[in-house]
Amino acid sequence: MIKALTQSLRARLIAGYVLLTLLAWVGASFAAWHQTSKTLNKLFDTQQVLFAKRLSALKLDNMQGETELPRTKNMISHHRGKQDDDTLAFAIYTADGRLLLNDGDNGRNLTYRYQRDGFIDGKLAGDDDMWRMVWVTTPDGKYRIVVGQEWEYREDLALDIVLSQLTPWLIALPLILLLLVWLVSRALAPLHKLAHQLRSRKPDDGGELPTQALPQEVRPLVVALNQLFSRTGELMQRERRFTSDAAHELRSPLAALKVQAEVAQLAQNDEPVRDHALNNLSAGIDRATRLVDQLLTLSRLDSLAGLDDVQEVELQSLLQNAVMDAWHQALREGIDIRLDIQDASVKRQGQQLLLSLMVRNVLDNAVRYSPRGSVVDVVLQSREITITDNGPGVSPEFLTSLGERFFRPPGQEKTGSGLGLSIVRRIAALHGMQALFLNSDQGGFQVRIRW
Repeated sequence: MIKALTQSLRARLIAGYVLLTLLAWVGASFAAWHQTSKTLNKLFDTQQVLFAKRLSALKLDNMQGETELPRTKNMISHHRGKQDDDTLAFAIYTADGRLLLNDGDNGRNLTYRYQRDGFIDGKLAGDDDMWRMVWVTTPDGKYRIVVGQEWEYREDLALDIVLSQLTPWLIALPLILLLLVWLVSRALAPLHKLAHQLRSRKPDDGGELPTQALPQEVRPLVVALNQLFSRTGELMQRERRFTSDAAHELRSPLAALKVQAEVAQLAQNDEPVRDHALNNLSAGIDRATRLVDQLLTLSRLDSLAGLDDVQEVELQSLLQNAVMDAWHQALREGIDIRLDIQDASVKRQGQQLLLSLMVRNVLDNAVRYSPRGSVVDVVLQSREITITDNGPGVSPEFLTSLGERFFRPPGQEKTGSGLGLSIVRRIAALHGMQALFLNSDQGGFQVRIRW
């Protein structure tokens, strides 16, 4: 239960607001009490000084013996306001310390002091409470006047003033909290609506979530979710397309393999027919294996949104290795491969394995579809790799379709899956390159990889 509350954004917002409100209320109360006490002390100090000055103006020479005024509570039995005996007390002494006059309440307990005039803190006789006292000497030097006030009275008065100001806010706090709960719940309502939309969303739904009515802070999250749904939808489409294409393209080779296996079984005593069927079966297995490898390669490439573990690749070394790999097949086909390095310093950031696969696919197509005795030219320039054969080329109306999956121009005698140039185009795109397929000016087919 406690864990669920701590994970609730609504509960955390309300708890945080309550805590901040209480801290602010306590801080404001302390600051108000301190400031009020400071102001009251200045006011009462001034009051004591003025009262002492008024007492000094009395004609004290005519007074004989000790005089004590009647107690305040005896004079006014029914009164409004606070008339405590610790509100203010005074006493008048002669210069030699003889008590001449007091207020009748606490004045008689004010202890005579012969120090200099001014404010001093002290205690009454027989009392442990601290008092604020001011001593004044009359101008003729005959009398000393003391006016005192208990510190507790000032503190209680300051506390009463502060409480009278802050109590209404304390009473209003529950109403504010109820309003806060309503506001937070209303502000989080779009999130609850969004959660309901996500719960009721179908797995294959590629539509975007609406963002118009969402708060500005939540909108980036929903935009990111829409982008994720879009990428997921594209991935699912690629997977469905791959499954459909693989099923379609593998059906014919597998059917041919089955036919050749049946022919080999039927030709029990006819050795030439059996050998021919077995040879065709082996060639069919090779073609099916190549098709499966290309399908898997293209599927892995489609799942990549970017490249990881990239490194600096020297294109001169990469092309030399690719030419050496294709050299033996070219010799069997009677085709010559020429490598022309016009800029040996060219380097690119990328995955060397994928770049090698891209070049090998182009060279494999060039060797496979060129007539015997042809020449394949591989040229490395500062911003381009060009691979050109001197075969028949491709009809202009089919050039724009090259690179599409499983597309093979009509009239091809060689077997193939139509995936080689698709792989080339995908690898080039992943490396920020552009693969162009066109007929060369001197005849033949040309592949340009630019960056």
